[in-house]
Amino acid sequence: MRPSPHHARRARGLLGALLTSLVSLAALLTTAPLAQADTTLCEAFGSTTIQGRYVVQNNRWGTSATQCITATDSGFRITQADGSVPTNGAPKSYPSIFNGCHYTNCSPGTQLPAQLSTISTAPSSISFNYVNNAVYDAAYDIWLDPTPRTDGVNRTEIMIWFNRVGSVQPIGSPVGNTNVGGRTWQVWSGSNGTNDVLSFVAPSAISSWNFDVMDFARQAVSRGIAQNNWYLTSVQAGFEPWQNGAGLAVTSFSSTVNKGSSSDPGTPGGATACKVAYGANAWQGGFTADVTITNTGTSPVSGWKLAFTLPSGQQITNAWNANLSGSSGAVTASNVSHNSELAPGGQATFGFQGTSSGTFAKPSAFSLNGTACTT
Repeated sequence: MRPSPHHARRARGLLGALLTSLVSLAALLTTAPLAQADTTLCEAFGSTTIQGRYVVQNNRWGTSATQCITATDSGFRITQADGSVPTNGAPKSYPSIFNGCHYTNCSPGTQLPAQLSTISTAPSSISFNYVNNAVYDAAYDIWLDPTPRTDGVNRTEIMIWFNRVGSVQPIGSPVGNTNVGGRTWQVWSGSNGTNDVLSFVAPSAISSWNFDVMDFARQAVSRGIAQNNWYLTSVQAGFEPWQNGAGLAVTSFSSTVNKGSSSDPGTPGGATACKVAYGANAWQGGFTADVTITNTGTSPVSGWKLAFTLPSGQQITNAWNANLSGSSGAVTASNVSHNSELAPGGQATFGFQGTSSGTFAKPSAFSLNGTACTT
């Protein structure tokens, strides 16, 4: 039977509507970003990639009890955390997100490992979600090694403790307080038998922060447990749970490594040749110090930071011709406007006054823009 004109027009109308819908759907699929479904990992060392640039890992190594995490578009959350381990020993795991290489697992497109002397800045941001019914720390790990290794254990681990709940503490013992990135930290130093560990513990919980990873790497250099020719291999953010842990989450994470020319000594962390003269006048209970920096290289230095560690019992009360970060323990002195430029052979002088207890001693090492100086 031949269709009537009415039926033919209706068929053509339906076909046109269908074609229009298909075109609209194709345009939507072409222009709209595809959402990434959450991925749940329960395997001990299971991992996945998010944002095409970071790796999320379950990393359960201290217990056989089940732990599951769910990777999201912006981070991860712990969805199941069975069992517990004694708080005077190692944690159950370190579920985390990272940029770099961890036991041959490298994040896509990473610039790590990278030699510290070639890195100008390494900006990072992190946001955490905390819970109260667990024993854990929220830790940001920075790994350094003399070689650009992508497997195994690195020589030095820097830990930033954003929060801790329960009777857990870092490896080693406290060695004083310092200021890094505009915040005050209690510093712990020790070894786990495999690598050195330098920990910075916040006095109260920090839920989010933007900072430069290199500020902490330079702390390790100034304390003698890393060198400027070592490599930054990975930066990681997550949790070390001892008991429970479900609900803990990294809600956002970012990590970037900006390279600077190694021939530019003015770049923080760049290659700089230097000599430091440290003159001190000490009396019972106090001292003054005059510090002279000499650029012994062949290129000018534009902007400088001199890192050193004050011996135990010393604390700076005031300073001149420099801006100081930290007043005891690890200290960083940076230039002021009138002495920022150091021509080859040029010098900058600054000083400070402080209090002291016990036998007076001078700092044993100095580094300028991340490079060790002669004394």
